[in-house]
Amino acid sequence: MRSDLMKKGVDRIPHRALFRALGLTDEELERPIIGIVSAKNEIIPGHMHLDKISEAVKAGIRMAGGTPIEFPAIGVCDGIAMNHEGMFFSLPSREHIADSVEIMANAHPFDGLVFIPNCDKIVPGMIMAALRLNIPAIFCSGGPMMPGHANGKQVALTDAFEAPGAVRAGKMTDEQAQDIVEHSCPGCGSCAGMFTANSMNCMTEILGMGLPGNGTIPAVESQRILLAKHAGMKVLELVEKNICPRDIIDDRAIKNALAADMALGCSTNTMLHLPAICHEAGLSFDLTAVNGISDSVPHLVKLNPAGIHCLVDLNAAGGLSGVMKRLDSYGMIDASAKTVDGTWADRIAKAQIKDEEVIRPRENAYSQTGGLAVLYGNLAEDGAVVKKGAVLPEMLVHTGPAKCFNSEEECCEGLYSGKVQSGDVVVVRYEGPKGGPGMREMLSPTGAIAGMGLDSTCALITDGRFSGVSRGASIGHISPEAAAGGLIAYIKDGDMISIDIPNHKLELLVSEEEIAKRKAEIVPNPPKQVSGYLKRYRAMVTSANLGAILDDSKF
Repeated sequence: MRSDLMKKGVDRIPHRALFRALGLTDEELERPIIGIVSAKNEIIPGHMHLDKISEAVKAGIRMAGGTPIEFPAIGVCDGIAMNHEGMFFSLPSREHIADSVEIMANAHPFDGLVFIPNCDKIVPGMIMAALRLNIPAIFCSGGPMMPGHANGKQVALTDAFEAPGAVRAGKMTDEQAQDIVEHSCPGCGSCAGMFTANSMNCMTEILGMGLPGNGTIPAVESQRILLAKHAGMKVLELVEKNICPRDIIDDRAIKNALAADMALGCSTNTMLHLPAICHEAGLSFDLTAVNGISDSVPHLVKLNPAGIHCLVDLNAAGGLSGVMKRLDSYGMIDASAKTVDGTWADRIAKAQIKDEEVIRPRENAYSQTGGLAVLYGNLAEDGAVVKKGAVLPEMLVHTGPAKCFNSEEECCEGLYSGKVQSGDVVVVRYEGPKGGPGMREMLSPTGAIAGMGLDSTCALITDGRFSGVSRGASIGHISPEAAAGGLIAYIKDGDMISIDIPNHKLELLVSEEEIAKRKAEIVPNPPKQVSGYLKRYRAMVTSANLGAILDDSKF
């Protein structure tokens, strides 16, 4: 066993003495030692209950003959970090999580690992760590939050982020806003829509690293506790058979994930995290190939914020196994792809589609093409990403004058002071991986646009990124970014910008001669003054189209 490195033989007498200090018996040390990576904390609603998940995982490990040992991982709540300096640290935390798990699992050679994440960057950070370490591992997330009810309707976090714009525009009273504060997020779990957290928990299950239900069983249901116990038992089987993450996440798994991503209309952040996951797995990721998959896969499931359903509805309708069963019937996935409990063919054989309004057939799909698209053009030579499934039909093709802002704060101030008019294309730049640094999510501006009722006439483009909560013509990940000299740095107010999402195009309608002149005359903004972790991150981070991974080739 791998753990023998820290417990067997005469040279490990001091090691066994330290284990004895922990209260571990000789019998426990004879068993496989399983590390439990828990991101439990008291700042993220999706993580406040992970101690209960961890205890269930430990019970499963002990039932299967293993010894569980828990250690922590950090986590940032993107919602609470939004629209202030905290958001600079969200995406960078992904790399820190991967690094810290690598440190812990190599310093203490566990035989296997169970990862317990739930929200935002914690999920991909842990997947990256699992692939980097490549020892037997399984994931068990904390599960999605239930939707809330306010002002006589079902609500979720989307409504809370759109409320400020609605209040400022006179479309909502202070009392109605307070009802949303009190009831839009009713308890523990990852926020109820197909936002980044739930997108990545679903991707974890599709990639094969979590048991069926990992992405959809609500946090408050006892089925989540049972899932955790089964995950704890399953990891011992993975250890016995030496089945490792790189045995599961291969090219088949990535292609399946992309197909499911399109069918589900996941957060645009999946287009940051899947390339980073591929990098750790030693696989290639071709962003230019994403549109080919999107053009062939129908949008079958439309969850909040794009639709009326939430994760609890998808779970009741048959879950991700039901979605994969539907995609398999159309020949759109590879059912031979491995999972922690066999293959996707095994899961599909047991799957049922229980609600065809939630998991629609192709003939009744929301769209005959997928929920995400990658745009190219002179404004995005290396690509930009849009959640087209959340774009109103009238905004799929749009041309309008630019209204430029050099930060998220400038943009919000401009929106609330009336600088943005119907038809404008709002440009938010110097918010990319290096420019931010940290590639902040532009949820407050998109929420304001929607809340003010401008989402049917205005678009927003940025070298930053979006929360899965964002909806509307919100185009992010523009690469090259402004801080790297991308064309977005040289846009002027009033320039016409053409958006053609069906044809995957994003163009600045300015002559090449004028662009050359501007590049000769305009000096891009100097780098922001940062220190500590952000300074190191900016020095190493790559472009969004590469997944904003860290470039360690210089070292």
